[in-house]
Amino acid sequence: MIDKVTVQSFGGAQTVTGSCHLVTAGKIKILVDCGMFQGLDEDRNYDPFGFDPRDIDYLIVTHAHLDHIGRIPVLVKNGFRGKIISTIPTKAISRIILLDAVKVMEEEHRVEYRKALRRGEPEKVKPPLFDEDDVYEAMEHFKIQLKYHQPLKLTDDIKITFKDAGHILGSAYVQIDIKTSNGEKSLIFSGDLGLKERLIINPLEFSQEGQYIFVESTYGNRKHRSLEETIKEFENAIIESFENGGNIVIPTFALERSQEILYVLREMYDRGKLPNCKVFLDSPLAISATKIFLQFPEFLNDKLKEMIRKGKNPFISPYVKFTQTVEESKMINSIENGAIILAGGGMCTGGRIKHHLKYNLWRPESSVIFVGYQAKGTLGRTIIDGAEKVKIYGEEIAVKAKIYTINGFSSHADKPILLDWLKKFKNKKNIFLIHGEPEVLEIFRDNIKEELKIKPHIVEFGEKIYIN
Repeated sequence: MIDKVTVQSFGGAQTVTGSCHLVTAGKIKILVDCGMFQGLDEDRNYDPFGFDPRDIDYLIVTHAHLDHIGRIPVLVKNGFRGKIISTIPTKAISRIILLDAVKVMEEEHRVEYRKALRRGEPEKVKPPLFDEDDVYEAMEHFKIQLKYHQPLKLTDDIKITFKDAGHILGSAYVQIDIKTSNGEKSLIFSGDLGLKERLIINPLEFSQEGQYIFVESTYGNRKHRSLEETIKEFENAIIESFENGGNIVIPTFALERSQEILYVLREMYDRGKLPNCKVFLDSPLAISATKIFLQFPEFLNDKLKEMIRKGKNPFISPYVKFTQTVEESKMINSIENGAIILAGGGMCTGGRIKHHLKYNLWRPESSVIFVGYQAKGTLGRTIIDGAEKVKIYGEEIAVKAKIYTINGFSSHADKPILLDWLKKFKNKKNIFLIHGEPEVLEIFRDNIKEELKIKPHIVEFGEKIYIN
């Protein structure tokens, strides 16, 4: 029987990224996610964890986004020798996401190092967080893959269960049941939650079990448009953009968002609504991720399962071309009109998208369609906030292209869904808010207090929360 249970957040506390939550149950230490900080917080990736990685017995991975897995290789480099637990798709996706992160970090390091050399300050450039060998070693620790609702006993007193988070392929929220000397305690860690309507995967699952709920709050201050309205808005943006005669640049996250946009474009093509064009998926990572989606049809929704059963690829139309190599990517920049360019990264902080913005952002006839969240401090956020000029690879670029922001594609639950999800927990004792910008957390806290008659606690970095 366990006497004391505590929780500490060493990431994802009053910020959206860097998810990292430590559950200490007696002598057992369980980490929930180990993500990378992004945007304004990215320098925090080089800080100590706040705990000794050698002490961690289990790492539970809710899903394979970089802000939830990006520091796993660093954790292993610093002595973690425990077991990593995830769903099967999460393990497959984590591998390609982490290997891609190596390429991005190494390229950014080369660029920054050359600049620092010219300034005479090479010692000020931080090395990449990890390399390919670190990723391969980290993947060796993915020892246990669970299905949804498949309970796993970590010890006689600790059991975990995954529920479908409806966020990305294989995503889960985790229930940790702990037998203590003061009765059984049930902790919920949301990871990132999805929506009630999803284009290609199953929707968010609702649960009635859970006493102490740690919930993400990314969109805790807003309501998304309906999926139907969002698709219509996106289709209209595509058609309107082609009437202007330029190209369409769509910054896309390689995982989920790229596949959703490809699926919508496929549906437009099948209905005869997609103008004659060339669609480029210009992201080796997104190409690899798309192949993984097809490997796990059991995690897709019924409509896509049926398409695949009939031999129809839901992500490909005759207009689509995958551009794997750098040379193929560069060729796109010679096209002045009629191209839809899906490229990573989704927040425009790195990847091939920056090159396509450099060639199209200054052109009034072109368009940029943002279909994902843009964190503070990122190039994407700067553009949608109305900047007249931005710097890309040291060059000042005018923002003349038409900018569309379509938030309804978000794979994050909005405020009404988050509130509804929380309401379903009949035996809840406390709610803890994680993963949100400070002003959003305060708004969401007040909404929960008003509707659920519970005053949630906004989690601070490193604070020790006692589960009584």
